[in-house]
Amino acid sequence: MSHFLFFCFCLSAGLTDSSGPRMLNKRLDCNQPVRILYNCSDEQKVPNTEAPTGPDSVDVTLWKGKHELVPVLNVTWKINIDSSIWALKGSQINIVDQTTNHSLCVQFSYSFKHSTTLHNQNHKWTFSLDEVEVEFRHTYMVTVFNLPEPENGDNRKRTSIAIPGCDDKRIQQVRMCLENGSLWDPSMQTQVLTNGNIKLLSIVVTFKASQYSEKYRVSILNSGILCSKNVSKENATTVNVTFEFERWQLRQCEISVQPFFRQCQNTCSSPNKTIDYCQYYPTRTYLIKAAIGLLLISICLAYLLWRASHKDPLNTSSPTARDQPQVLQVKERKSVLIIHSLDHPLYKNIVLKLCAFLMNKCGTEVVLDLLDSSRLGVLGKIQWLDWHKEQIEKSSAKILILCSRGVQAKWRAMCGDKQVFMREDACSSVGDMLTPSLSLLVPHFIRSASFKKYIVAYFDGISSEEDVPSPFNITVRYKLMKQFEEVFFRILDLEKHEPGIVKKVEGLSEDTYHLCPSGRALYDAIEAFRAYQLKHPRWFEEELLESSELEFEETSYEIYKSPPIYPNFKTDYVLHPAQVISHHVQTSDNFTTDETKLYLSENLQVFSSMHFHPLIVQNS
Repeated sequence: MSHFLFFCFCLSAGLTDSSGPRMLNKRLDCNQPVRILYNCSDEQKVPNTEAPTGPDSVDVTLWKGKHELVPVLNVTWKINIDSSIWALKGSQINIVDQTTNHSLCVQFSYSFKHSTTLHNQNHKWTFSLDEVEVEFRHTYMVTVFNLPEPENGDNRKRTSIAIPGCDDKRIQQVRMCLENGSLWDPSMQTQVLTNGNIKLLSIVVTFKASQYSEKYRVSILNSGILCSKNVSKENATTVNVTFEFERWQLRQCEISVQPFFRQCQNTCSSPNKTIDYCQYYPTRTYLIKAAIGLLLISICLAYLLWRASHKDPLNTSSPTARDQPQVLQVKERKSVLIIHSLDHPLYKNIVLKLCAFLMNKCGTEVVLDLLDSSRLGVLGKIQWLDWHKEQIEKSSAKILILCSRGVQAKWRAMCGDKQVFMREDACSSVGDMLTPSLSLLVPHFIRSASFKKYIVAYFDGISSEEDVPSPFNITVRYKLMKQFEEVFFRILDLEKHEPGIVKKVEGLSEDTYHLCPSGRALYDAIEAFRAYQLKHPRWFEEELLESSELEFEETSYEIYKSPPIYPNFKTDYVLHPAQVISHHVQTSDNFTTDETKLYLSENLQVFSSMHFHPLIVQNS
């Protein structure tokens, strides 16, 4: 019969900070002396074949402890008796307070002698670490593992436990909880006495005192008036407090008893009780109140009948009909970056007129490559776009993408279709700005959690929804000028529709935007391009250039003096993009209009150098 001799030594490491977990029972379950260290020794890991198996199970329990002073944890774990037991040198227990990050580390050191065989291999050894002091409402992570640890793999057992407050029955009898009144039952009772006095009533409040509180504050809240009395129990187990009120003062009142326990003092919870004194009112008071109540009910019924007979027919309709329009006063100046394609000179004119309408009628600051060619020439296309993109991300500004046939064609070219070269791009000093814009903005658009920075729109009757690139199909596509008011609310970061309210801005609807000078110029530009498209169905193909034509256009641009005159193209002016050197706009909050040139407000200060070609200025 073989046997073995097992010795257990315990090494514990505690913290000097009292707020962390601490060991109350330093003897643990071992009969040998305990040596306390400030740090657990770092055991060197060994190959997996030389390491013992991990603990079989870990159990962490919460209880009040032997001395019932503070809540404590008991940690119990089991070790399998198998062939790897000969490699077992000890166990380590780490307890971490996840609320304060304080920790406790305890090491068990094992040594034993054995013969050639090991009996009872189906049994398990049980170890425990008892009475580790913990804090209320803290969460602890307990980790147990055997030593030495293997180089590969994780044999650690972990479990988490949340320590409740004194309302938990397992620790209500802990001294600290008792001193907070965890088991105090005041059994509060109230009694109303008349004492034969018609005018006065006495309210007697009776409650049981606690052995951990000497003083109490009893309060009555009556009709917004708080009456309080401080009392001491004076070794009594029951306390009586009497209040006196005049009968007419009493209503439904709330009574509370505030204890002052040793631990919580002024922050202790107080039980409340509500009582009704209507039963003590004289009969005459009841009659007066009943009469007043009937009178009020009659007045309410009469008003409801009158309202029903004079009801506004509008209120009987649907909820949409009850929404009343509310005119919005725009006070804050917003900014918008416009991305577009130079499909045609007439389309470029529409874009410029839209910018003028946004600046003058809407009071919006517009960022457009055609109006900032000097800075664009200095920075370069990518740097210019990237700088404006960063400014938009830091502010409430928006990006308005005007979709057209050129936008769709250039997007497909970026996706592998035939390259597209537009005549207007070749003639423009800034060149093709759409392709770098899409290269920079589309990846950011796809990764965005929301699309509130981007507004996708197209001019109805000139372009269609088919001209919108596929990445933008996941957001709303607005028709201009039919839905321009919705676009403007997007720029303002406001909701047009709210419960019972429909907001609107005067002069922005499809039927009224052309009543102002800048709106009229935009309307004429749109109609001119529509008429040109009807007469030239293949206008877009005519604007496309082959590579040889592109070289010729770039060479002849220096001597280009007069753009072609298109029929039915009536406008106040035409700006050649190369002639706009710089453009900087400042404005105040009040917007007026001027009937000349760009229709810029009298309050707008425009610092720019512009030259108009004399052959392309026409009078309507």
